[in-house]
Amino acid sequence: MAYEGEGTGGADSAAPLAGVASLSQFGLIHFSGEDAQAFLQGQLSCDVNALQAGKAIYGSYNSPKGRMLASFLLWRDTAGYMMQLPRSLCGPISKRLSMYILRSKVKARDVSDDHVLLGIAGIAAEELLAQHFKTIPAAALTTTAAGGTQLLRLDTARWLLVADRASGGEILNALLKKAQSVSDAAWELTNIEAGIPFITPATQDQFVPQMANLDLLNGVSFSKGCYPGQEIVARMHYLGKLKQRMYLAEISGTDVPAPGNKLYSAGTGEQATGMIVNAAPSPSGGHTALAVMHIASFQSGDVHLNAPAGPALKFRPLPYAIPADPP
Repeated sequence: MAYEGEGTGGADSAAPLAGVASLSQFGLIHFSGEDAQAFLQGQLSCDVNALQAGKAIYGSYNSPKGRMLASFLLWRDTAGYMMQLPRSLCGPISKRLSMYILRSKVKARDVSDDHVLLGIAGIAAEELLAQHFKTIPAAALTTTAAGGTQLLRLDTARWLLVADRASGGEILNALLKKAQSVSDAAWELTNIEAGIPFITPATQDQFVPQMANLDLLNGVSFSKGCYPGQEIVARMHYLGKLKQRMYLAEISGTDVPAPGNKLYSAGTGEQATGMIVNAAPSPSGGHTALAVMHIASFQSGDVHLNAPAGPALKFRPLPYAIPADPP
């Protein structure tokens, strides 16, 4: 995919072989202590007990009504568990989870300021990283660590690098000798095209995890024990009551879609059929977005941004299959 070049005067005519983004829009919460695994297992939608060292998993933290308060990427490190999520939610989610620790031997800390997060993507990304790291994760959602740096493979051509503050700048400068600096919006576009949703303040408490396809990303376990909202999430799964799903769409025009913006369809009239989850500028013009909506509205192909006569959404296939849930 093409990235927006920083310091190059705009978008390149062809995709760079590797791009590096400073992910200041994301933060980290670290969980440590001998009860950390059991505590997280009882709070999150994903199966923390099954998360092996060197592996990562997507998941959500939900309200008692089963609505997502945060979506995240979680992995184990040598001292506990690291959770990556939008930085705007790190403080509130860390504080809320800490309220339920009680006498458990767990410590939850917002460690965003202690680390540098970098996103690396492109067809030459693996070759570039191999020049700087002895061990490269071989499979998606696996990690390796060296010193104070963790390297996580997201998929075939995307990587997340987490370094301590002292060495992060040095690593970034080294990578940029052979890679292009890209914007955080360009990195956001890679998440969107991969079909990975990140809840933000504007979309908190809006979606049951399946509405945002977390179940299709292995971010929901239907066999584990209780966690906040589990009964509602399970009922929607086993009783087939899911009416909304998340889709990938292109939106042309001058209107800039933002998380929380409402969507409309002829079948729902003046009542909104869904909302934008994440959006980013597209290199070809307009914006690319992840949008949750009624399945029937998607099937009609007639969905618009902000108003029934607003800019139309043009749908694209996601990189994973969406089951034929009943409309």
